[in-house]
Amino acid sequence: MKKLLAMMLTLIMVMSLAACGNSGGSDDQKEDTADNSAASAQEPEDTASESDLEYVKDKGTLVVGITEFEPMDYKDGNGDWIGFDADMAKAFAENLGVEVEFVEIDWDNKIMELDGKTIDCVWNGMTLTDEVTSSMECSNAYCNNAQIVIVPSDAADKYQDTDSLSDLSFAVEAGSAGEEQVSSLGLEYTPVKAQSDALMEVASGTSDAAVIDSLMAAAMVGEGTGYADLAYTVGLNSEEYGVGFRKGSDLAAALNDFFAASYADGSMMEIAETYGVDAAIVEQ
Repeated sequence: MKKLLAMMLTLIMVMSLAACGNSGGSDDQKEDTADNSAASAQEPEDTASESDLEYVKDKGTLVVGITEFEPMDYKDGNGDWIGFDADMAKAFAENLGVEVEFVEIDWDNKIMELDGKTIDCVWNGMTLTDEVTSSMECSNAYCNNAQIVIVPSDAADKYQDTDSLSDLSFAVEAGSAGEEQVSSLGLEYTPVKAQSDALMEVASGTSDAAVIDSLMAAAMVGEGTGYADLAYTVGLNSEEYGVGFRKGSDLAAALNDFFAASYADGSMMEIAETYGVDAAIVEQ
């Protein structure tokens, strides 16, 4: 009986030791587990640090998110995208050794489009607002601009300061710096898809006024333009344009280098003169 009891106790001890060994593992196993855990923890960081520049080069295209915005991005008679921003984007893509592809986006969804990789950058006379700079990796400023009020030309004399605007209904591009300005002033407004749509709203009488970029106003509003019966009046702010990439993207630094080189060799100003925006270019 004693022998049987001793054998049972011995068996229990052996099983207990085996169980402890299995649950804890050897020192080597623990180290392997720790190493694997550390590697897993680093995976998101490694993914986030991947080169956006190499990603674009590998796929062979730079996909540029834009809206219809003369003189920055608009179509010629053949349906090809032209404009100061479009031509600069073509030149930058050529410098990278890739093709350029322009994609019209809903301006209000520009950050989502970037993060979802349906586009690689937003290059469309984009104002460097706090929202933009906190959500995107932005280039240096390359162009000066302002938000400006557009009204029918026969009413322009009545609206020469911000106090006179309170009784007007505005059309503004959703998610734009123009929307930010009218909202901050507490003015009544309707968001539309693009700045060009805001102009059409005023021309048709659906809205009393619009707020658009001054560079667009100079190209599209007044005598000799498609909106000869409209006029621009009050300037609401001063601002700068930049190009936006995914947060952390190394493409922003590459574009800054390209901007500096193209400014130095005169090619940036040559393109700017073609579209009448040379006076607004920021020195690089």
